[in-house]
Amino acid sequence: MHDIRLIRDDPAAFSAALRRRGTDFDTDMFGDLDSRRRAAALAAETALAERNRLSKEIGKAFSVGDRARGEAMQADVAALKDSIVAEEARDADLGAQIDALLAGLPNRAAADVPDGADEDGNVVVKQWGEAPDLGFTPKEHDELGRALGMDFDAAGTVSGARFVYLKGPIARLNRALGQYMLDHQTQQHGYTEVAPPLLVRTEALFGTGQLPKFADDLFQTTDGRWLIPTAEVSLTNYVREQILPEADLPLRFTALTDCFRAEAGAAGRDTRGMIRQHQFEKVELVSIVTPEQSDDEHERMTRAAESVLEALGLPYRRMLLCTGDMGFSAARTFDLEVWLPGQKRYREISSCSTCTDFQARRMNTRFRPAAADAGVKKPATRFVHTLNGSGLAVGRTLVAVIENYQTAEGAVRVPDVLMPYMGGIDLIEPG
Repeated sequence: MHDIRLIRDDPAAFSAALRRRGTDFDTDMFGDLDSRRRAAALAAETALAERNRLSKEIGKAFSVGDRARGEAMQADVAALKDSIVAEEARDADLGAQIDALLAGLPNRAAADVPDGADEDGNVVVKQWGEAPDLGFTPKEHDELGRALGMDFDAAGTVSGARFVYLKGPIARLNRALGQYMLDHQTQQHGYTEVAPPLLVRTEALFGTGQLPKFADDLFQTTDGRWLIPTAEVSLTNYVREQILPEADLPLRFTALTDCFRAEAGAAGRDTRGMIRQHQFEKVELVSIVTPEQSDDEHERMTRAAESVLEALGLPYRRMLLCTGDMGFSAARTFDLEVWLPGQKRYREISSCSTCTDFQARRMNTRFRPAAADAGVKKPATRFVHTLNGSGLAVGRTLVAVIENYQTAEGAVRVPDVLMPYMGGIDLIEPG
């Protein structure tokens, strides 16, 4: 959600910022709605003040025996009451229209985000590692995986497309990746582990920006709850409708959860393998910070995700997404793309975004500046900034390990950092 004062103060600048995001904003329509709402609020406030004044005068009139004047003013008060109800209803209706308009607008891009219509406008920021020379023609993960315990056919029979069964050592490797990532982020980067709900209410998804615009990409239960598309929803909303002491910030949370996505906009894309599934595991990173901490925290979070790839020895590159390729709530996003030898290309494995105060306004999450604790006049609350990132997507990391650590015989070597989680297994062989 946006600060309505920014729109009022400079509607042309606000409209230009949204055009960078590929969104047209009708400043005239907004101005008309806003003017009529403020007029309704002022009319209700004026009528209320007049009613209160007359109520006092009525008491005085009756106290001195001027019954006729008192009864006349009572009729005026009754009329004012009807006017107040009508103006408050008009104010509420226009407010709902403005809220609906603002709820559909994406966050404004940070100044350093490049303009662009799609992924072709993204910029390579850094590259780590070299694509390995395996000495043979590498295979893609789904071809290798079928002999290693990856069963797409059985999953298709039970659940349909975009699901998989993992069996035996390959299932253990998948579990090892998730456990390693959690340990790495909590022990090396100071995140607090959380086991969050996987079902959330509509208000939570509105808070992080998935609703109302992206309902088609979500799964909803029969009782009106939603399966989370990412633990970002549960973790970020943990502080919804709160005023946090500044001394408590930053807050850093991480969780390993199943995630559920309908992939409504991905028809025909990545239908093979584990790249794009309806159910997948992901280690999520979420930070709640002050505005002054926001940019540094974005770099810190991105490095926390990159360090997992480096520990696993997986070549990657960091991309700064352009305005047309960022998510709805993001002000700036770094994508991490891992090298897949079988596909001979880089594929996204993590997105780390700063959302500035966009989600905080939707969740009504603020902080109280520390000056209040020093006996100074109580300062006004401010909205927090929120950040989220993948540290990492477990299934896609499994794909990357399979393809980068494959042997000519179709086996997969276990990366050194995962050995403590694998019970002595250092090679997963076709069975």
